This record gives sequence, structure tokens and C-alpha cells, in this order.
Amino acid sequence: MRMTKGFLLLPALGLALAGGCAVPRIPGITPYKMEIQQGNFVSQEMVAQLRPGMSKEQVRFILGTPLLTDIFHGERWDYVYWREATDGKREQRKLAVYFDDGKLARLDGDVVPAKASR
Repeated sequence: MRMTKGFLLLPALGLALAGGCAVPRIPGITPYKMEIQQGNFVSQEMVAQLRPGMSKEQVRFILGTPLLTDIFHGERWDYVYWREATDGKREQRKLAVYFDDGKLARLDGDVVPAKASR
């Protein structure tokens, strides 16, 4: 009989301990959610500093190291950026920088320099 009481007490003790591990939820309060950012942030001001004919080093100085460099397309650098705010909204930007013989040839993507008014 003594063994039966101990056998029943062990699962009850385990359930009591496991129930103490739960985190209580407070109504009306949401848990902290941090902002997530990936990639290189490229602003309109940074892109406006780029000029055709700039060297790869000059472009790297302005924009930073590219997130993606393709071994099959060495004359193309890709800058990808996304940020997810705490409210779940996602901001995403892409910029491809093309070189010709190591000199800046053109840009393509979401962030491009504004056209100069004449």
C-alpha cells in the first residue's frame, strides 16, 4: 500500500511543478517585440552622392560593403535592406549597382538618384 501512495504522489508533484513554469498573461499588455533590421540601409542622400565613373572603392565608401556579390557577375553589387517594425509593418529596399571595367555605370532598384531639374 505504501508504494501505491508514492506512485500517485510523483505524477501529482510533477504536474504541480510544470504548472508553475507558465508565464501569466496580463490582459491589455502585449509583450515587447523588438524591431528587426537586415542588410544595408541605403538612403536617397547616399545614392545622390554617386556619380558615373566612380571606382568600386569610392562606391563602397559611400554605400558600404554590398550584401550580395555574385561570383558570376563580378560587375554587379546588390544592396538589400528590410526592416520590420514592432507593429509588423515591413520596409524593404533593393539597389543594384552595375560597373563597367571597375567604374560605376548605372543603378537600378527602389532607391535611385533624383533626376536633376534643368
